[in-house]
Amino acid sequence: METIAIYLVVVFGCGFVARLMHLPTLIGYLASGFILHAPGIEALPVVDSLADLGVTILLFTIGLKLDVRMLLRREVLATTAANLLAVAGLTAGFLGMLSIIGVRLLAGADWQVVALLGFALSFSSTVFVVQVLDVRSDSHTLYGRVAIGILVLQDVVAVAFLTAMTGAPPSPWALALPLLLPAVWLVRRAWSRLGHGELQALFGITMALVPGYWLFESVGIKGDFGAMVVGVLLASHPRAAELSRTLFGLRELLLVGFFVSIGLHVTPTPETLLLGLLLVVLLPLEAAVFTLVLAAFGLRKRTSILAGLALANFSEFGLIVTATGVDAGLLEQDWLVVVSVAVAASFVISTLVNHRGTRLVARLSSLVPTLRDERTHPEDAPLDIGHARVLVLG
Repeated sequence: METIAIYLVVVFGCGFVARLMHLPTLIGYLASGFILHAPGIEALPVVDSLADLGVTILLFTIGLKLDVRMLLRREVLATTAANLLAVAGLTAGFLGMLSIIGVRLLAGADWQVVALLGFALSFSSTVFVVQVLDVRSDSHTLYGRVAIGILVLQDVVAVAFLTAMTGAPPSPWALALPLLLPAVWLVRRAWSRLGHGELQALFGITMALVPGYWLFESVGIKGDFGAMVVGVLLASHPRAAELSRTLFGLRELLLVGFFVSIGLHVTPTPETLLLGLLLVVLLPLEAAVFTLVLAAFGLRKRTSILAGLALANFSEFGLIVTATGVDAGLLEQDWLVVVSVAVAASFVISTLVNHRGTRLVARLSSLVPTLRDERTHPEDAPLDIGHARVLVLG
């Protein structure tokens, strides 16, 4: 109980200090993980469990709000592909340059090591970006929907890669997963009779963890992805938005464990700390790739820049990919520390940038090419108000 008390005091204190400094509280939660780990305070396994549960509930609520048609749009598909290729290539090139100047961890590293690290750092954080969008209430804006679509496709790529790396293909029973479609009809009928209290919240958690996480894990597919799929299947129900709001507070509380857990598993040395911090120089390049590709598909400068800034960070999936590489003997253990530091630093920098995101748009607009009017995206075209003399917003 004493250890739990220490955790609560440190995590709350760091979050409160961040709030007093007018910074998002997640920066305080990240810092608390490092503070708790530094003196060797006993690690609590429950923190990792809460982190996993928080990510699962997060992906389930994303599914509840997701329009599948958005994933099939060319700007989402092309931007996801372009970013994975461009950022992986830029990261590999940057690491190759560091190996030339004599960085120890990169001494003698072959192309497979560099390519794997480039791939790991090419993903944006679903957890972080959704936090940014929720704070701004921008989840339903065009740039928010495009960003979430890109994140979902990245998650699909990551799940496919992790499945291939484990060498264990999904179970043949995975072919039976389409049977969820008729089962959803029965679930929707029951959902309509639940009312609006705690039973609906319990229903959401059950759907995320049982037919979502557990069922997909049991057939060899990542459970978090399964939770999102179940959320998508339920998204058309009239109470989907209400359920998402009901789970919001629980999700935010559980995600505290996710941010704390990042620092709890890292023991940085000066070399790994410096290398991890050096990797954040790639973030402006990542933001530029997102922005320019989206602008090329006709999105306005403002829309493209806001999406690019929100997506310019490293992902928790990068940690998972790196850990898989370590387990497979492709990477040294120190690389897990380097990537952990890079992910944590990217969250801090991206938080500070996105806190001023709307004010940065005007300054960055001059760097984005101007497209002809006929190429403007239909959903992002200027509104024609005709001969109206008064316009009421709100």
